[in-house]
Amino acid sequence: MNAGKAPANSPAPIPVARITEAILHPGRSIQFNGKKITYPEIKMVYVAGGNPFHQQQDINQLLKAWQSLDTIVVNEPYWTASAKHADIVLPTTTSYERNDICMGGDYSQLYVFPMHKVVEPQFESKSDFDIFSAIAKKLNVEGAYTENKNEMQWLKSMYDAMAKQARQNRIPLPPFEMLWKANDYIKFPIPEANQKWTRHADFRENPLLNPLGTPSGRIEIYSETIKKMNYKDCAPHAKWFEPKEWYKSSIAKKYPLSLNTSHPSHRLHSQLDNTPLRLKYAVANREAILINSKDAKSRGISNGDLVRAFNERGEILVGANVSDAILEGVVRICEGAWFDSSTPGKSGGLCRNGCINLLTFDVGSSELSQGNCGNMTQLEVEKFTGKPPVNNAHAVPRGAA
Repeated sequence: MNAGKAPANSPAPIPVARITEAILHPGRSIQFNGKKITYPEIKMVYVAGGNPFHQQQDINQLLKAWQSLDTIVVNEPYWTASAKHADIVLPTTTSYERNDICMGGDYSQLYVFPMHKVVEPQFESKSDFDIFSAIAKKLNVEGAYTENKNEMQWLKSMYDAMAKQARQNRIPLPPFEMLWKANDYIKFPIPEANQKWTRHADFRENPLLNPLGTPSGRIEIYSETIKKMNYKDCAPHAKWFEPKEWYKSSIAKKYPLSLNTSHPSHRLHSQLDNTPLRLKYAVANREAILINSKDAKSRGISNGDLVRAFNERGEILVGANVSDAILEGVVRICEGAWFDSSTPGKSGGLCRNGCINLLTFDVGSSELSQGNCGNMTQLEVEKFTGKPPVNNAHAVPRGAA
């Protein structure tokens, strides 16, 4: 259960945004946070609590990587694109079918919520904990994984650890059994001093006794640590670097519109894309594209039209939301639409639901972070003509239960 502690002799962790490259290029070395890491040969991928066919950039390349693997296992309660591209799908419970405990209040962690399951696990679904416990049992390491605790014992131990920390700060909490039976939330008191909170107030008052978690213990505008890494794409201070693709790059002559991918306001990344919340944002039953009225007019696009957005990496269908709320030359498509290819299992198909990561390029943001770089690219759009294809993004695959 110690998620941050890898087993002995494990390969170096891979930055999550570099999964496609790691699968396609075993043995390749890259720089990451001051160290060199070498990709191992990956033959199996197990996905739990994620959706790579939304999260990864340049999905056509991801599809090639996926097809080079021997085995893909996915834990999922829904038929996401990742589940549809798996060899084995293990049906997991939703939050309504398992007990849990949760903190709340954005970054304040002001609340503690007991989360009682509403119904028993439906059909053959199991919680991730039960699935991994069963796998651990098959591998004869069940005790090492569960530490001989069941679901409720784990919830109690996590709560008790929090209660101990609270007591150290003179905040009494009820016993776990009382909290669980009451089925009501706890709200932590807010000290008067915190009503007007100042970031790093202790450091400001006495920097020597209250150092920050930086190498120097101070606020670092210039990082000696990063300087020593000598990365060409990441300076030791805030600095502008020319993007791989933008309106001044040569590719803009062919693909003149600059894409901004934002977080959606009616779902969490790809979660809830398969719910009636779609009625609040979908246009023409696809993900929406926000486009300036002048850009739309010059392309014969009207509000509500079905639009093909494309570049050299792929093509997607989106619904036009024509507005002057966005700059001319810029379009916005939210990330999170479930991938639905017109050529299932083959690269180069048209995504009928508007998954923007079919168009984004797959490079690390820098050698320091190797982070996701999928928030900006160049593309072109045109009005879609002909009979609109059926959107199967949320359909259950043929033969599935």
